[in-house]
Amino acid sequence: MSSADHPDQRCVTWSPSVTLVPTRQCFNACDYCGFRLPLAAAPRDWLSDGQAQLLLQGRPGASEVLLLSGEVAPGSSVRGSWFARLLVLSRLALQAGRLPHTNAGPLNRHEMAALARFNPSMGLMLEGLGPAHDAAHRHAPSKALAVRLAQLELAGRLGIPFTTGLLVGLGESRQQRREALELLALLQRQWGHLQEVILQPWRPTAAAAVPLGPAERAVMLETIAEARAILPPEVHLQLPPNLWPLEHLCQALEAGIDDLGGIDSGDVINPQHPQPQPARLRQVLAAAGWTLQPRLCVHAAWISWLPARLRHRAERLGRQLLSAG
Repeated sequence: MSSADHPDQRCVTWSPSVTLVPTRQCFNACDYCGFRLPLAAAPRDWLSDGQAQLLLQGRPGASEVLLLSGEVAPGSSVRGSWFARLLVLSRLALQAGRLPHTNAGPLNRHEMAALARFNPSMGLMLEGLGPAHDAAHRHAPSKALAVRLAQLELAGRLGIPFTTGLLVGLGESRQQRREALELLALLQRQWGHLQEVILQPWRPTAAAAVPLGPAERAVMLETIAEARAILPPEVHLQLPPNLWPLEHLCQALEAGIDDLGGIDSGDVINPQHPQPQPARLRQVLAAAGWTLQPRLCVHAAWISWLPARLRHRAERLGRQLLSAG
């Protein structure tokens, strides 16, 4: 576990978050995705400024604004309009006193650099490697391993604090998970920009939540421990708390998890899995001697990487968050 942001080794962090979805339309068609809508390419159907402002007003305590979007193909005629919407929503987040964090699929150098002026952190899941992931992504061009790795490297070259992660349990082997973690460790040793790695249990799309069974929990705990051993110590390990049984949360922390990610009122990707309330999380953690501490979307150790205006905003908001938390 990293102590760079919080010297208390029995502390786990989380980010008070609100999610804005510019569009669910996506040119990828992953086999397991319940988020995607088929492409209609109609910008008028995308999230408007007014809709975004209402969502922001509904979550006044959220310091992070997650811009989570379906992807528009690089050669599409609406790519420019879609990217302009990401920039507008990023500005709206800043104007509302929040910090945006964009996860919108692979972006080119110009797009990444432009968003980095407004986003103190960004993200893209590596997801995984091996035949099971290849099969699930056979209709998802941007999920190709080479494309994802190129994006992670570009973020490092541009000095953007970055979040990535693995989707665990899709059918990959332990060796394939280990190889994916080793790729992330190589990137981190070269660029130092990976602030956190999400270890997300794969859950089937269903109307009702399907809990993790004992065998699935064992695989996750094994993966968490391997990630902590393989990744450099400054990289935080994140587990989405709505996808893991609360009664077993402390087992995950003991294995190496030190962050619970952004917590909104709901999960737009896995809506059948309700988000636990922070008060409930504090209660569960306190019983085992852990504390829960709010954080920004950019972890404290990477704030110095930011452009001056963003850095000053993050420092100010970080102080406010800690004093209120």
